[in-house]
Amino acid sequence: MEALPGIRVDWATPDRLVVTLDRPEVRNAINAEMVESLHSVCGQLERRPRTLILTGGTRTFAAGADIGQLRERRREDALAGINSGLFDRIARLPMPTIAAISGSAIGGGAELAYACDFRIGTPTTIFGNPEGQLGILAAAGASWRLAELVGESLAKEVLLAGRMLDAADALAARLLNELVAPELLIETSNAWVDRINKQAPLALRMTKLAMSAPRDAHPVIDNVAQAVLFETEEKSERMDAFLNRKSRKNDD
Repeated sequence: MEALPGIRVDWATPDRLVVTLDRPEVRNAINAEMVESLHSVCGQLERRPRTLILTGGTRTFAAGADIGQLRERRREDALAGINSGLFDRIARLPMPTIAAISGSAIGGGAELAYACDFRIGTPTTIFGNPEGQLGILAAAGASWRLAELVGESLAKEVLLAGRMLDAADALAARLLNELVAPELLIETSNAWVDRINKQAPLALRMTKLAMSAPRDAHPVIDNVAQAVLFETEEKSERMDAFLNRKSRKNDD
């Protein structure tokens, strides 16, 4: 992948992509150029589905949107959904996504993390959505996605009362899936990818699609997805392997 403004592609293999937000001089504040770069990453992952690890390094994940640019945005920019469109696209990527978070995930940075399927943190991880202090709201997913992740009561504390969630709070609320030392952040995230990738790739994609479907789409979408999977060679091969292992175990 070509060099992209505001991010760095650290690792690209057939089964995963590791991307680092790379604006350390402004604590990885999310600007228009970074948004476009992440759209380019999404395009790559839509054309060639792989698991994504998204990180900001060991100090800061992303300390919000670039306030200088945000200050100049007007009604048309809000209606265009500049950040919300990107984060929704990340949430809809075919394969699972992992946010590897050390330090601050604030404002738009928190919303970017909320859009991922899993979040791995360190003791310095902190989440917050102080947009109201700037006269705006957290409109890139937090107003509904955070409640889905941690429950309405805690989400209201964050969004309406300005509560910050430290690593222990986030782990207790299951906003973080695991807490590790900073030097183990990417190693642990890769271990999660290894675990995820033990599943059949198409089964992963179908499961993620079914989980994101509205309630009234079930059970139809589950039945259709299962019908597709029932016809795959991988289903037959994996079930044959399971039955063979079971048979050998019984013979022993």
